[in-house]
Amino acid sequence: MLDIFGNAAFSSTSLTQAINIVPNDYGRIRELGLFEPEPIATTTVAVHYENGTLNLLPTRERGAPSSLGMPEKRGAKPFSCFHIPHDDFVRADDVQNILARFGEDGALDNVASLVNRKQITMRRKHSITLEHMRMGALRGEILDSDGSSLLNLFTSFDVTQKSIDFVLGTAGTNVGGKIDELLSYLEDNLKGEVMTGVHVLASPEWFAKLVDHEKVKEAWKYYDGLYNVMRDDVRKKFVHRGVTFEEYRGSAQYLQEDGTYGTRRFIPANEAIAFPLGTTDTFRTYFGPADFIDTVNTMGEEIYVRTAVDPEFQRWVKIHSQSNPLPMVKRPALLVKLTTSN
Repeated sequence: MLDIFGNAAFSSTSLTQAINIVPNDYGRIRELGLFEPEPIATTTVAVHYENGTLNLLPTRERGAPSSLGMPEKRGAKPFSCFHIPHDDFVRADDVQNILARFGEDGALDNVASLVNRKQITMRRKHSITLEHMRMGALRGEILDSDGSSLLNLFTSFDVTQKSIDFVLGTAGTNVGGKIDELLSYLEDNLKGEVMTGVHVLASPEWFAKLVDHEKVKEAWKYYDGLYNVMRDDVRKKFVHRGVTFEEYRGSAQYLQEDGTYGTRRFIPANEAIAFPLGTTDTFRTYFGPADFIDTVNTMGEEIYVRTAVDPEFQRWVKIHSQSNPLPMVKRPALLVKLTTSN
């Protein structure tokens, strides 16, 4: 068994490359391409806050002059990458059965297939965790798997989140006016940033109330384009008054203290989140290096994988994976919470 895992195919480099090749096919936020990945060589990112805007501080060669702060600036804030380790095992019995069925000649390929299947599962777990964190960043607060707060962008920088109550349970609500309020607010708070559009990810409850609202149906009554909210299933998305609205049903299971699994929705019922698209430097996902001696001060990978053999009895080989991400919204004032009070 150990001879098999001594093969170059199971080296740390090979396994790390392999798991990063496995496509991340989970998550609407990933599909939107909103949080551009950026590897960093440290486990923290220093950001600067000014008038509701977060700006990365420039690095300098050692001994070079420092960047200067203006009197009105509030100072630098360090953000740490989150450390997400996850392990799995290949046990002696797993390899024993492969050797019995395929012999030594076929063992390597089949053990590799077993490890690959485990890596695919591990990748998917890391992917859904990253989607959960990115949605947390979009809502202004990144949560851990148990629901505890890891980072609140609003309280960290004393930014009050803009919230708009669409009052969708009232037939006479001026929905168009609410959308205009949203657009005007975002345009006024870009602060040097640009945008090409506005996107809204909504809970199923909020979205259903929007498309069923009398003012929305009235606006679409005589429209005969590619889709119509009065006759078509537009949950994937539709554009109304220049804003793209989309139903978002993201959720995931998590292990509770009593050993059972609970389900957490990424957007609570009767809520939605609005944000700008086409920005140049507002959304990022930083990836820091692993906590291995040989990865210190190297550019971070999205996921790392290493193996270790049972040191006592050699009954198993542990497959260790870890990711060190930091989803970041540098302008949290551009995250607008949409609600409906009835």
